[in-house]
Amino acid sequence: MASNIIDAKMMAKMFLAGAKNLESKKEWINELNVFPVPDGDTGTNMTLTIMSAAREVSALYDMGDVDMPSLCKAISSGSLRGARGNSGVILSQLFRGFTKGVKACDEITIPVLASAFEKAVETAYKAVMKPKEGTILTVAKGGAAKARELADAGEEDMSAFLSQIIAYADEVLKQTPEMLPVLKQAGVVDSGGQGLMQVLKGAYDAYLGKETDFTIKTDSVSAPSGKSAGPNLEAQANAEIKFGYCTEFIIMLNKVFNIKAEMDFKAYLESIGDSIVVVADEDVVKVHVHTNDPGLAIQRALKYGALSNMKIDNMRLEHQEKLFKLSQKEAASSEEEELPMPKKDVGFIAVSVGEGINEIFKGLGVDYIIEGGQTMNPSTEDMLNAIDKVNADTIFILPNNKNIILAANQAQSLVKDKKIVVIPTKTVPQGITAVINYVPDLSVEDNTETMLEEIKKVSTGQVTYAVRDTNIDGKEIKQGDFMGIGDSGILSVGTDVADVAADMIAEMMSDSLGAADGYELISIYYGDEITEQSAENLRAKVASIHPDCDVELQYGGQPIYYYIVSAE
Repeated sequence: MASNIIDAKMMAKMFLAGAKNLESKKEWINELNVFPVPDGDTGTNMTLTIMSAAREVSALYDMGDVDMPSLCKAISSGSLRGARGNSGVILSQLFRGFTKGVKACDEITIPVLASAFEKAVETAYKAVMKPKEGTILTVAKGGAAKARELADAGEEDMSAFLSQIIAYADEVLKQTPEMLPVLKQAGVVDSGGQGLMQVLKGAYDAYLGKETDFTIKTDSVSAPSGKSAGPNLEAQANAEIKFGYCTEFIIMLNKVFNIKAEMDFKAYLESIGDSIVVVADEDVVKVHVHTNDPGLAIQRALKYGALSNMKIDNMRLEHQEKLFKLSQKEAASSEEEELPMPKKDVGFIAVSVGEGINEIFKGLGVDYIIEGGQTMNPSTEDMLNAIDKVNADTIFILPNNKNIILAANQAQSLVKDKKIVVIPTKTVPQGITAVINYVPDLSVEDNTETMLEEIKKVSTGQVTYAVRDTNIDGKEIKQGDFMGIGDSGILSVGTDVADVAADMIAEMMSDSLGAADGYELISIYYGDEITEQSAENLRAKVASIHPDCDVELQYGGQPIYYYIVSAE
């Protein structure tokens, strides 16, 4: 039978079990994200955050002699440094506050636990500039309120105490769609709140004595840090590509392609390959499949109509070429890092991804690039490592993603020997605008004010693809559709990437800011899957539609996002 107190060893077990439970559910939590984009999702970010602490806790646990101060330091420090994304930062702040409430106790009782829950919520709310209800914060607050209610009522059974807190927090989680309309529209609960619930439920199972494997595999949870997002070339070289040809085409239908025909066609494609996307739209069908025999896919498709826009890429050949380029880049990066940076008054760190965008930032004077962004949110520790590399008294950090700003702020709070200024850039174009407007002769304060004002004038749009079906912002979206996403939501959806990009830009130009101030410059950064000719065709089209604007085209080389566009 479980004891009514929690000692350090039990707390370590509970923390590790909570971490393992979250890790096992991370993909399910990822699927709760409202926007169906291929990014660094909530489940992944929360898992990487808690596993950073779990590695330190596991090392203490394996030694056998766990004391509360050491355990609390491992949880707090590990999660703070490993925090990724907004959900990960908030989770780390919950742990930070909780450990403050228990670190002076040899044994945790119900009153102590209730106070620690309240301290956790207080700390997390303070860390967020504009706390939003209907999120992980609301779920944590509900659990803490229930804990206080039970403790004040004299609850003495720890098992009943924990069980009731979890049950009530679950009820709060179920109410999050009523607090955030975007959750209700998507038909999901808050993903961060669900992640927190999995930590609590895993911890409770450990308290009850449920068998859990407490082994933490460091290689399975580590993530890239610093300047190179660290491709493991040996691992990539050994990775097997099961189906070697990326095959895409459009079927111009000449016969009925109903639901049964679509299902039959998909079933056939599944028998010869994977990564299948079939998007039917009136008289055309867009097809994507990885297969070892593109001819089989083409022959079957010809039964339904003529084919156009055919594209077949040898992924194995591209894989080898990419490995060669990565090895060259890694070697060059190693040579660069051997040379210490000269001392300077002011330095810049930018989060960026894509060969072209990286070069733009370097050309503008950015000292250090943290590779990452939407597809992999850098951690607080990545920020700290970058800060160590830049030999400057004052360092400006450009997160260039709204999900990275909190991690940058957290790094700022941990640095004592340098002045760190986080410019809260939410997109790459905002970051470029910020650094362009830096004037060396002005003070840090004046430059900060100027950059903050200038990034407000930048409107950004990004084109990517949908990873699942959904309905959002009044738009019906199917898996595989292209989406144009603006600063405030989804602006365009369709099956042709150029059309979606053009429609997105048209929406950007017609918004209230554009109408009031008149945009003068449109900058288009094309990604690694877009040819230069296709990008030039889009530039020409946009220039003809918006003759009063200068339209610039730049190679970005970014993955996942076919186009990044700014208007200013």
